[in-house]
Amino acid sequence: MALFIVRHQHAPDHCPATDPYMGATLLNYLSRPNVRRHGVAIQGEAVVKGEHTLYMIVESDDAERVRGFMAPFARAGTVDVYPASTCARIVASGGCAAPMPVVDDVVPALDPEDACQHAIDSGLVVHRAHPLNCETSVAALLGGVVMPNAHFYVRNHFQIPNLDPTTWRLRVRGLVDRPLELSLRELTTMPSRTTVVTLECAGNGRSWLEPRVPGEQWELGAVSTAEWTGVPLVEVLDRAGIRAGAREVVFRGADGGTLPGRDDAVQFERSLTLDDARELEPLLAYAMNGEALPIQHGYPLRLIVPSWYGVAAVKWLTDIEIIDRPFTGHYQSETYFFEWQRDGTVVREPVALQRVRALITEPRADTEIAAGELAIRGVAWSGAAPIARVEVSVDGDPWQPARMVGERSRQRWQWWELIARLDRPGATTIRARATDLAGRAQPLEPEWNRLGYGNNAVQGISVRIR
Repeated sequence: MALFIVRHQHAPDHCPATDPYMGATLLNYLSRPNVRRHGVAIQGEAVVKGEHTLYMIVESDDAERVRGFMAPFARAGTVDVYPASTCARIVASGGCAAPMPVVDDVVPALDPEDACQHAIDSGLVVHRAHPLNCETSVAALLGGVVMPNAHFYVRNHFQIPNLDPTTWRLRVRGLVDRPLELSLRELTTMPSRTTVVTLECAGNGRSWLEPRVPGEQWELGAVSTAEWTGVPLVEVLDRAGIRAGAREVVFRGADGGTLPGRDDAVQFERSLTLDDARELEPLLAYAMNGEALPIQHGYPLRLIVPSWYGVAAVKWLTDIEIIDRPFTGHYQSETYFFEWQRDGTVVREPVALQRVRALITEPRADTEIAAGELAIRGVAWSGAAPIARVEVSVDGDPWQPARMVGERSRQRWQWWELIARLDRPGATTIRARATDLAGRAQPLEPEWNRLGYGNNAVQGISVRIR
């Protein structure tokens, strides 16, 4: 169905609403049952008061059908029918006059407008409409252990594949004794495991770096936790049988496309060493929070690598390849690494374990609060080890230990809280810092790196005490 804007205008002395019977006829003609009979769907209507002008937003197969529906109005005045779009479609295409991005050039893909509108309706903070990238508002992190699927942050590099689960297969090949081609049904009958894991984009907090670095300008909400259900990766590797000489496991998603400065198309691919593929206990997840994996989160199958940044969690997984050398794909060797200048030398380190971090979810930043006792709450996590402690400082006062809430885990975030007394009226800054059981603590200031990864500096929020 196409979208149109319809404009009808009539002379003041021919206004049908001056005759109550004609007005009633008009209302009945615009009733939804009658409209449907004409093959038109009215999404909105409004009359410019005092100007005898009616605007409607309608959906229909074509403009001629809309004009046919508007024939009674044309007899009373003028009718103009304009092809239209939505804000989500215009932003996704890059401008009012720009064509929509080409989709389905690699695999069948979700309509960018639909994907973006779904994210907006779910309350996510959109950073880019196509490819869709959006974060969870920090306030939405407040709640239970897991984040509802609709509110879980979304990170994409290309269009969102819309795969047919009846024909989709997971291929396992390379240095294996028994190449596999597994259907979704076959995977769901294999031994499964359910685990709660926190995923965080490696660029979370990038917008706070100075000088500014390229990439999605995430605030602090590119992180969420979910309960994932699927097949342990080792089950599939053992079923295939790993040959001698194997070094790495490459995971290939269905998403792909062209990149700036390159003519060839690439797919999203990442690898793990064979040791990491066993020791980290990765999961081939087909369910999220007890439901089928949502399309924006990798349906029908996604790799989950506990404790690592989300880039390792390849979505829309189609291929697992065992190779005998270090993998050098674009998203392994040309991006997703820390890079610093140290003593005149460029130092690189791959993005892997999540850095330790605490976030304040309550109170909300920039709110006014009555003086007295205040509950300060939040979440903390680290890929290196469970959280040992979280400390809170109010207006530069000494750090106070917060109370840990719930079971400690290296794989998921830890809730914490502190009841503090805030009696000084005026602007107040609250800061929280976490330390894990491996002794890693958050720095007070951001550690700048060229690609803007891993910024885990201590968060501070401002509130006003009255």
